Amino acid sequence: MEAEGLDWLLVPLHQLVSWGAAAAMVFGGVVPYVPQYRDIRRTQNADGFSTYVCLVLLVANILRILFCIKMVLMWTSGDAFKTAYFLLKGAPLQFSVCGLLQVLVDLAILGQAYAFARHPQKPAPHAVHPTGTKAL
Repeated sequence: MEAEGLDWLLVPLHQLVSWGAAAAMVFGGVVPYVPQYRDIRRTQNADGFSTYVCLVLLVANILRILFCIKMVLMWTSGDAFKTAYFLLKGAPLQFSVCGLLQVLVDLAILGQAYAFARHPQKPAPHAVHPTGTKAL
């Protein structure tokens, strides 16, 4: 069966899995607290439940979002400081060269993240091979 023949199944399946994963990320952190909520509502008693739990969850989720956004920036700044330290302290040449290479790779990743965030690419279609071609 050719790849084109399965597109009618694979594309919606991929979309469904993507939506399911997104929903799990959004609601997954809340699900464990549903029994606690139901118990407090049923008994009309919140003894033993600290309101700091809600604050901690809120801060943790905000930090998780910030971490995802700033992760590459933190990598780049860490590599830049490390490289500057090597250069200022007169470390052997290989340390400085390695640090500079890491900074260049970080900058390339930042450039890609910026470019693809502003101009998302459409997925490239898969190459269709003639039916007579055998896989190696």
